[in-house]
Amino acid sequence: MVKLSGRLEKIYAMIEPGERVADVGTDHALLPIALYARGRSHSPILSDARPGPLEKARANIARLLPGAVFDLRLGDGLAPYARGEADVVVIAGMGGRLIADILSADAEKSRSFGRFVLQPRNASDKLRLRLGELGFAVTDEALAEEGGRICEIIRASPVPPAKGAAVAAPLALRRAETLLAAGGAAAEISPLLFGKAEPLLAPWLERKLRTADAVSERLLAAGAGKEALLEKSRARAALLRDLLDILRP
Repeated sequence: MVKLSGRLEKIYAMIEPGERVADVGTDHALLPIALYARGRSHSPILSDARPGPLEKARANIARLLPGAVFDLRLGDGLAPYARGEADVVVIAGMGGRLIADILSADAEKSRSFGRFVLQPRNASDKLRLRLGELGFAVTDEALAEEGGRICEIIRASPVPPAKGAAVAAPLALRRAETLLAAGGAAAEISPLLFGKAEPLLAPWLERKLRTADAVSERLLAAGAGKEALLEKSRARAALLRDLLDILRP
């Protein structure tokens, strides 16, 4: 059995059995190898912008799945793929701005795929804003820990979910939506995380709170001229405390 990190396992869980997967920037190819080995996707497509990572992927496939034939392609972003060729496109381990640029390079082509599973290393707020501008709906989010960091994983669809009977959102989600909208942080912290049992949500928010408190302390020590920044930092800390209160029984 191919072993995946917690981050890749969370990405794996967002892929439905039988879907054709495109792994953009595949690098070591462990995710598509696991998808194939566990029978979840029988025809994954792998791509990378550089020959080196593709050779690494090829070597890992030969080592872990001798005799298996994978579709490996060289090229930037979504350029190696035909429109609508994959049910789900994975873009993981890149900066949020780079992922946003990949999706924006040909917005019509991006919307031709079934959905995306995105794992930005940073700038997740910028990525969420760009997704909205491009006509994508964020349908799920998750958190995963790897290398001492807590990573955000975003599932997005190019069309809103099908309309049906209205389902009442969990109270925690509704409260988070209200607080995040009022605090101007809805693009940075997804309210969807408050509607599910996400064990890393509290420690992730606590890390953000420690950072905000440390910033406030530095600004307070700096003295005159920093009042506006100090007020903003304290408001952010207060928002994070309110969000943590939602999670407490």
